[in-house]
Amino acid sequence: MKSSLAPSTRIISLVTAIAVGLVFFLPIWRIDLIAPQYPEGLYLQIYAAKLGGDVDVINGLNHYIGMNHIHEKDFVEFQVLPYLILVLAGFGLLTTIINRKWFYFTWFGCLLAFGVLAMVDFYRWLYNYGHNLDPSAAIKVPGQSYQPPLIGYKQLLNFGAYSMPDTGGWIFIGAGLLLVIGAWVEIKRSRKAGTSYTFLFPLLTIPFLLKGCSASPETIPYGKQSCQYCKMTLLEKQFGTELVAATGKAYFFDDITCLQAYIREGQPGSSGNYQVFMSDYKNADKLLNLNQAFLYKSPELKGPMGGTIAAFESEQARTEFSKTKPGQNSSWKEQLQP
Repeated sequence: MKSSLAPSTRIISLVTAIAVGLVFFLPIWRIDLIAPQYPEGLYLQIYAAKLGGDVDVINGLNHYIGMNHIHEKDFVEFQVLPYLILVLAGFGLLTTIINRKWFYFTWFGCLLAFGVLAMVDFYRWLYNYGHNLDPSAAIKVPGQSYQPPLIGYKQLLNFGAYSMPDTGGWIFIGAGLLLVIGAWVEIKRSRKAGTSYTFLFPLLTIPFLLKGCSASPETIPYGKQSCQYCKMTLLEKQFGTELVAATGKAYFFDDITCLQAYIREGQPGSSGNYQVFMSDYKNADKLLNLNQAFLYKSPELKGPMGGTIAAFESEQARTEFSKTKPGQNSSWKEQLQP
């Protein structure tokens, strides 16, 4: 039958499905850190549902440079990824059984989309941990970030950071290459039979369209939408705040007070690797990452819900403002504490 797969493609489907299933049990990615004080090296392994390696030691080092501690409970990915891997493996087994070209290419497209989105999400994770630093950290280097490379090598102060696929990652890459070979076999067969495969182009471009959908702050809709917490209309630009969930969905708040309460109550979007932003007091159209912003607390600041905190892009801007109103410096980490 013209719509059936070649025997070699069915074998590729079966082997790939088994390989993807094995990724469920194996480390997918690995980050190694080498420094003079750690000549034996430190490493972090990322599995589908957990972390491995020298997590506690790395968290201890991260504390000094203001990086957030790495905890498994902070990653919504660990709750979703195991099921996605099993679904993809099951999809491959069904492809072998159903034995249809269109099903094979659908599976190929889904696996490709999964790989692209996984790498985008991993990059976001690395970026957030490397850039969202506590301004009150013991070690501060102006302009320095500590984002490990997505893949390859990067020097981070006196540490050399290596980021590469681990066993599961290489298996996944190999599975993708096998599917490419299978796709080539099927397209070659279709050309001989005079069948057009132009319908595949939209499918194969989906992952690249999704790649641009990484989470980023949205413009706060003042006067058009209500605060996610207190339900009051968003009005005062200088105090507006925003939470971008790990899924990319944005939640808007009229004051940092509402944002704090929303997160403390564990409301939707406030778990996992979320991001928080606040308007720059000097330039209200600009949103600042709260983990990097310079906060100032003063009783003379009157936010919509009684907030007394303003955010500034630089230490200099905060210092200049402090001369106009009595108060004290602060940080997002301090404000989020009970």
